[in-house]
Amino acid sequence: MNNWLDEEIFHIEIGDKRLNKRLELLVEQFSQMPCSSIPEACGSRASTKAAYRFFDSKRVELVAVQRSFYEATRERVAQHRMVFVAQDTTGLDFSSHQNTKGMGYLDNGLCQGLKVHSSFAISPDGVPLGLVDQQFIVRDHHQYGKRKKRRQKATHEKESQRWLTAVSHSEERIGTSTNIITIADREADIYDLFAQKRRAGHELLVRAAHNRCTTGEPKLLFDKLLKAPIAGYAEISIRRARDRAPRQARVEIRFLRVEISAPRRRAHEQLPAIALSVILVEEVAAPAGVKPVRWLLLTSLVVTSFEEAFQCVKWYSMRWLIERYHYVLKSGCQVEELQLEEAERIKRAVAVYCIVAWRLLYLTYLARVEPETSSAHILEAHEWEALHCFVHKTANPVTTAPTVRETVSMIASLGGFLGRKSDGNPGVKVLWRGWRRLNDIAQSYIIFKKDVGNA
Repeated sequence: MNNWLDEEIFHIEIGDKRLNKRLELLVEQFSQMPCSSIPEACGSRASTKAAYRFFDSKRVELVAVQRSFYEATRERVAQHRMVFVAQDTTGLDFSSHQNTKGMGYLDNGLCQGLKVHSSFAISPDGVPLGLVDQQFIVRDHHQYGKRKKRRQKATHEKESQRWLTAVSHSEERIGTSTNIITIADREADIYDLFAQKRRAGHELLVRAAHNRCTTGEPKLLFDKLLKAPIAGYAEISIRRARDRAPRQARVEIRFLRVEISAPRRRAHEQLPAIALSVILVEEVAAPAGVKPVRWLLLTSLVVTSFEEAFQCVKWYSMRWLIERYHYVLKSGCQVEELQLEEAERIKRAVAVYCIVAWRLLYLTYLARVEPETSSAHILEAHEWEALHCFVHKTANPVTTAPTVRETVSMIASLGGFLGRKSDGNPGVKVLWRGWRRLNDIAQSYIIFKKDVGNA
């Protein structure tokens, strides 16, 4: 068994040795064939039936499946003095499986499925460390279209509570010796999130959604910021999106310390104003026909210089990793294709695939940040031997494990990566394609090696 797998399953404790063993096996099987269906990954009828029984078992609590991954993440996080915890929500669409029980409506109301809110730890140099929290949300179909009524509810009665809960769970699962910067998009621009009590060393960095009222004049946040002087200019990388190509953007940066007021509808609660730093990032001379970049960031960090403001901008860009994580989970592991008939079964299966998705993303970024690290801790000996022999068309395996960069490059080549100078680093998509082929290659290598030895 791989060293990385030992770390992920070390804390498994479901309450039954057989169930513990089954979960260990499922993590191993799914990681070897991340793009495959459950029957294909399990490899036999008996193993497939055992997997379905595991996901259907009432003795298998979701939190018990998640706990081992949280603990493994905590141990990786403990190696850093500071980490980012990116929060994001995605929808798992099961509209094509209309008979699946326990589903709720999704954002457009015509689709059914599950909302998943993840908190994902990232090292200061951009290596994905794993999940520290994940919440499943099932929206009641009877509540669809009642948006105005939801606004009248307290935060703890709404979906918005997920952001606050995730902050609390992050603190519980990350030791006090590691500082935390929670990063989130505009959905997290909630007064109660900023007002929530946090431990020392835990800061927030959130993209603003509201033109909030502030103390002093002018009252509105945007008006106040536009009167602030330009602190400086910088170049930032704009990532590829559906409606835009990647590019370098020149931006101007302003920052200001303000006190945001509580929402007017809650004036009767006499809530205090909250001191925050606000950073406005605006693109200068954007290309013709391209929407200029405009970010407004709110942070509990005290920002006093252009360098500190620009550092926050770079930190916020780390949030993109959690979007990639959800992309791998949905497109790479194909969890929306699960046909387990009930929401509770699907939740347990998704919890297992979350480990697999992290591993794929981890390898992709580890190859960029720590390229010369040995791959011995991420592959078994027969796997890196088989990989080298297959890619280099040789019968003579290497005696030393290749570096992570070499390993990821070879696995990506199995997925169609050409490795030309203009191609840059391999992405996670070609990596998951290659990983599926590697499993077959490694198994064949073992068989033929045995046959040669017996000849």
